[in-house]
Amino acid sequence: MPMTAVADRSLGPELARTETIGADTDVLVIGLTSSEDGPAIVPEDLFGDVLTAELRGELLDQLGTVGAKGKAEELTRIPAPSGLDGVASVLAVGLGSADKLDAEQIRRSAGVAARALSGTELVVTTLSGLDIGAAAEGFYLGAYSFTPFRSGKSAPKPDERPVARVELLVPEPGFGEEALFRAQLTAEAVATARDFVNTPPSHLFPAEFASRAQGLAEAAGLTVEVLDEKALEAGGYGGVLGVGKGSSRPPRLIRITYAGGPKKVALVGKGITFDTGGISIKPAQNMENMTSDMAGAAAVIATTLLAARLSLPITVTATVPMAENMPSATAQRPGDVLTQYGGVTVEVLNTDAEGRLILADAIVRASEDEPEYLIDVATLTGAQMVALGTRTPGVMGTDEFRDRVARISREVGENGWAMPLPAELRGDLNSKIADLANVAPHRWGGMLSAGLFLKEFVPENVQWAHLDVAGPAYNTGGPFGYIGKGGTGVPVRTLIAVLQDIAAE
Repeated sequence: MPMTAVADRSLGPELARTETIGADTDVLVIGLTSSEDGPAIVPEDLFGDVLTAELRGELLDQLGTVGAKGKAEELTRIPAPSGLDGVASVLAVGLGSADKLDAEQIRRSAGVAARALSGTELVVTTLSGLDIGAAAEGFYLGAYSFTPFRSGKSAPKPDERPVARVELLVPEPGFGEEALFRAQLTAEAVATARDFVNTPPSHLFPAEFASRAQGLAEAAGLTVEVLDEKALEAGGYGGVLGVGKGSSRPPRLIRITYAGGPKKVALVGKGITFDTGGISIKPAQNMENMTSDMAGAAAVIATTLLAARLSLPITVTATVPMAENMPSATAQRPGDVLTQYGGVTVEVLNTDAEGRLILADAIVRASEDEPEYLIDVATLTGAQMVALGTRTPGVMGTDEFRDRVARISREVGENGWAMPLPAELRGDLNSKIADLANVAPHRWGGMLSAGLFLKEFVPENVQWAHLDVAGPAYNTGGPFGYIGKGGTGVPVRTLIAVLQDIAAE
């Protein structure tokens, strides 16, 4: 059963393997690579029984006639030749140069094809012969759409609805079965994170976010603990309470545990369900995008559920603080001092640097479980986008684990990049009246200063990685590859790949 953040909602197309191209196929999707000698259909010989050399030659002739080159993500649609009985049309999707073809390009090209096939009931693809997992993820995520808040007035018409079913062509029984299983679960987890992020703050405030996450976790048989504002106060969670005190909708902290084995991994995600900046209020322009400020929380919740569905032989605990950062008569002020969970005092110089305050509480609480590894994820700083753009997460932390996470992130196509935590910036976080200030008194290295602030709360014996996904978690531009507008689900695929790597140790 697919995980879903919105009840009774299908997050993507039905995926299945097939050994034949059925007579009721609406569109056959094939891959084209480019070269100086012209485009080539790939894979070359895996499906010779159903896509004969004669048919391939005829397809190439027709595609060449209409100018297909095989450039990455180029789309060329032609009528199906007579040899493909019952198939309405063929969509060739470019894969770029054959010597540079990798899983991420297959994923992107499949996503572009999926978006172009709105209103299609049944698609069969040969991209599965190149990488069935990447093709499945690309089709599933490329077809994703978020429509729960559209009335009949603007709901998608039949010819605008996402493709309903994608059959991945395989050469023999059993081919790619495990890879498809894992890909589908992973894509569903990414879509679940997207759904959380795309749900507007009017409908996803801290208590509701915690309730939905609890429902998903309990349905999966996981252990759940939810702390409301009274429990947070009794427990001394000063960061979460300080950030949330300006809102009429009080904060929460949820812990979800999947107990799969002796090795422990802690995941922490920033769950600011809406961020006005508080008293240090943000500019009005584009503030609506701050509905995405809980993308880190969405990612770690979805990843913990996915770890359970994949039965990874490790224990994963997600510790997720949730608050709404609002200006009001009760909001914290610049110059206030709060006491974080664990006792560290922080002078709040800027109330818009709130994510690090709630993460600090959660990191200390997560560290009490004595995990070997701790990963925190947050849409933390605008400085991340200044430094790395909108598609490259910054990865900080302990050197060895930071580099490992960044490498795995690039391998799965989420592009994480290792960043330093320069010692000379640490002194800028000194406060004149408390243990720490929550911001430095300048703009320089803002992403790194935030990482240095979090480092103060991580035990020295824990392998730690901090992912700043301020840009990559939410796409405000046009669609690309398998990424649509809005929540992207980054970095769910990085997190699960890291957990799988740890489980294989």
